[in-house]
Amino acid sequence: MNATDDIITEESSAVTLDHVTRTYKRDEFEVRALNDVTLDIPRKSFVAIMGPSGSGKTTLLNLVTGIDHATSGRVAVGGEEISTMNEREIAAWRARHIGLVFQFYNLIPVLTAFENVELPLLLTHLSKADRKTHVESALKAVGLADRMGHYPRQLSGGQEQRVAIGRAIVTDPTILVADEPTGDLDAKSAEEILILLTQLKTQFDKTIVMVTHDPRSERFVDTVYRLDKGVFIGAEKGGASTKATAALQIPHNRSKEI
Repeated sequence: MNATDDIITEESSAVTLDHVTRTYKRDEFEVRALNDVTLDIPRKSFVAIMGPSGSGKTTLLNLVTGIDHATSGRVAVGGEEISTMNEREIAAWRARHIGLVFQFYNLIPVLTAFENVELPLLLTHLSKADRKTHVESALKAVGLADRMGHYPRQLSGGQEQRVAIGRAIVTDPTILVADEPTGDLDAKSAEEILILLTQLKTQFDKTIVMVTHDPRSERFVDTVYRLDKGVFIGAEKGGASTKATAALQIPHNRSKEI
């Protein structure tokens, strides 16, 4: 069954794009990065946006996070229409609702894992004690409770990406947005990161929107949305990885028995 056969109401949607077009001017030329895209991403789902280079994946991600604005059409995230917000409103909205994960981690090398994860909280009104609790919880969630005092240079690539994911979730965002999160990792580390993202969706009811070229990700996500030359060409069910689900559920079920 095609994923687009499922009926998704706006109330159940994490992301809604309604006839969205994004064009850019380059000299006398007009480039359509996205062309009349309409799609819905349901809440509490893990989805992949896939397509060849230049298909509009990053542009779509930028619209969802409010980094860029649509030329025409409507963008709603978490039930809020962000396409009509001004810059100050969108910045405040993004801080509350969006967690960002990047391909190259973007960690600050002179800060420890704890300090890197704490950074977004320095913009809040939380006390130092409350920040400490939040950071410890985030690092525990990504499996790095024993690496809090380590610097990025003391961590593997997979561990660095876990720190970056911890930083993204420490504010408890509505949506986690990941741009090629496995693109700089070896196969084993990439799969571990995909399992971790599945875990965050399952255990914390997170909506995760991931742009990726990695075909392995199709086994882990609920739905794959495909773009080509700026056009949304369809959606299909992902594998939602039975292996990843089992790996997460076994310790979870055991913890209930204890």
